[in-house]
Amino acid sequence: MKGQVAVLGGTGFVGHAVCEHLVERSGGAGGRIVVPTRRLRHGLAIQPLPTVQLVQANVHDDRDLARVLAGCDAVVHLVAILHGSEAEFDRVHVQLPRRVAAACKAAGVRRVVHVSALGVAPDAPSRYLRSKAAGEQVWRDSGLDVTVLRPSVIFGARDRFLNLFAQLQTLAPFVPLGGAHARFQPVWVEDVAEAVVRCLDQPATIGQIVECAGPQPYTLAELVQLAGRLSGHPRPVLPLPGALARLQALVMEWLPGEPLMSRDNVDSMKVPNVATAGEPGLAALGITASAVEGVAAGYLGGIDGPGRFMPWRSRHR
Repeated sequence: MKGQVAVLGGTGFVGHAVCEHLVERSGGAGGRIVVPTRRLRHGLAIQPLPTVQLVQANVHDDRDLARVLAGCDAVVHLVAILHGSEAEFDRVHVQLPRRVAAACKAAGVRRVVHVSALGVAPDAPSRYLRSKAAGEQVWRDSGLDVTVLRPSVIFGARDRFLNLFAQLQTLAPFVPLGGAHARFQPVWVEDVAEAVVRCLDQPATIGQIVECAGPQPYTLAELVQLAGRLSGHPRPVLPLPGALARLQALVMEWLPGEPLMSRDNVDSMKVPNVATAGEPGLAALGITASAVEGVAAGYLGGIDGPGRFMPWRSRHR
């Protein structure tokens, strides 16, 4: 598909990579990539990309959505939150897909790639996973040509996952860690972005769920230790039992800024965040998943003090 694509959530961590891959796919001379944002300054990093058009718009406003989708041939839906109340998760993960689906029908847009998450289920233990499952159901019921991607935890040079754990270990003598034994299968942001583009270009993926995971599973403790080792500041990890993990998360929720971990995150980690045997994955799209060690060594190796890291980027393609 070479037409105009709207990337909702295009100014975020994953969205930035998706926009870059869409530009590369077209050689910078393809259809427009429309990226709505409430504040144009949030899109400064992608604004120089050829064919990217930033549009000041609120995706929760039906009139703005109609304006954004006018003339589009496809939508990539990336908007999500990691923390919030039941109502906030419902607004972003359920009501917004419902709004976008209605706007797509009104604008004549049939093709959608929706990025969800591994572990979603209506009876999942966390608000995040339950609301993501409800959002997927909205798309299944929409009658549109939808492909759903379910990634594990996503890492990359701009991530707020490995970078934060590495930075934490420049300060702390040890890391008290809730959910230390939770299992993840980290996937590189560039592989997820490439998966989005290939799904858009492969009509056979319509109606499919594709799991995006790296080549190897890890416990959260192993990932924290990896971040410390690659950044040159390895610290002992102290696993916390369930009650203390929830207390730690509660304290983090009350700290200024976006919390590193919330009680809902602790609940999410009760479900293994790893690929399901026999389900379509990156390989089904012709993508060889990149190992976290090789990629993360390039950007975590530049951390040399609190909150400081050396930007790094390579596609290995």
